[in-house]
This record gives sequence, C-alpha cells and structure tokens, in this order.
Amino acid sequence: MIILGLVGRVGAGKSSVARLLVEQGGVVIDADRLAHEVLEDPEAVAAIVSRFGPAVLDAAGSVRRPRLAEQVFGPSPAHEAALSDLEAIVHPRVRRRIQSRLEAMQAADAARPAVVVLDVPLLMQAGWDRLCDRLIVVECDDRVRQERLDRRGWPALQREARERAWERGYRPPPPEKTLVVDATGDPSYTAAQVGRILEELHRS
Repeated sequence: MIILGLVGRVGAGKSSVARLLVEQGGVVIDADRLAHEVLEDPEAVAAIVSRFGPAVLDAAGSVRRPRLAEQVFGPSPAHEAALSDLEAIVHPRVRRRIQSRLEAMQAADAARPAVVVLDVPLLMQAGWDRLCDRLIVVECDDRVRQERLDRRGWPALQREARERAWERGYRPPPPEKTLVVDATGDPSYTAAQVGRILEELHRS
C-alpha cells in the first residue's frame, strides 16, 4: 500500500487531484470531511461551545461553521488565539480518525487498497508527511488560484487569515519524496499528469 500526501495552497486544486486519484483506483482520506464529523461529535461540540459560546450553534444544536469561522479567521491576535484553540479541539479528533482508517486499511490484506491519499489541508505543517511514501505537490498559477477563491465568497479578512494559516509553519517537502502536478489549466491535462504519476508508482 502506497500512502500519498497532497500538498498545496488553498485553492490550488488539491480536491480535484484527489478526485482524479479516486477515479484511477485510489482511496482518499479527506480530513475536511472528518472535521465535519468531529463537529457533530457531542463531546467536541460541548468543547466548542465552552470556548466560543452558544451563539456558534443553530436552533438544532449543530455548529454553524460560518459563525465559527468569523471568530477564528481574522487579522487580530485574538483571532489567531481562537484558531489555535479550535485546532486543539478538532485536530486531535481528526488525527485519531485518520490513524484508525489507515490501520484498518493496513489490516485488510486482500482488500487493502494499492494507493491511499491523505487530503489534509495543512499536511506538512501538522507532520502528516512523515506517514507518506510520496508527496504530490499541487501547483497552480496564483491568478487562477485567486479566481477560485473569489468564487468561494469568503470575506476578505477570513481569506487572508486562511492564507496565513497555511503559511504558518509550512516547510517545503523533501525533493526525493516529491511529485508535482500542475492544476492550473485544463482538467484533462491535470488528469494526464495524475495518470503518469500512478503508472510510475505502480512500476516502482
């Protein structure tokens, strides 16, 4: 089983590359999806309410992610402290879920997937690269990346804070483990690059 990690700035196209890897036989562990699961965990919700107040919940008692984002993504030191507090609640729970899935796949014998992809927003910063056999760096022309972020409709201050969160603690992956995919242009061009990478990995 080969474990691939996806690395790239927000809006670079990591999710698109992940989908292409699934289409070509890979299995993706999506940290964002697992984070959504965590936000439905009563223990995590209680910790979030204790730190951020009941206003982050809707009438049904579910976490309102946009309201939470307003508190943690912004320009002030208070925002940075709030983001660190939220990460301390969410990240360990996501990490346990990722580890559990990897262990289950490792134990699957005949059903074990050939390629597992870790789609984790801050993979290098959180140290997940140490579990990966190879790292796919998803590159994108910054103009195109900014256009993609425009379509997400995030407020400017939140967008800037998300960019800073990615830059904080980032370190380039080691060249000997690195594979590069350019996700700037036509999806078929990106798909062809992903196909060549998988062929190379299966041959090695």
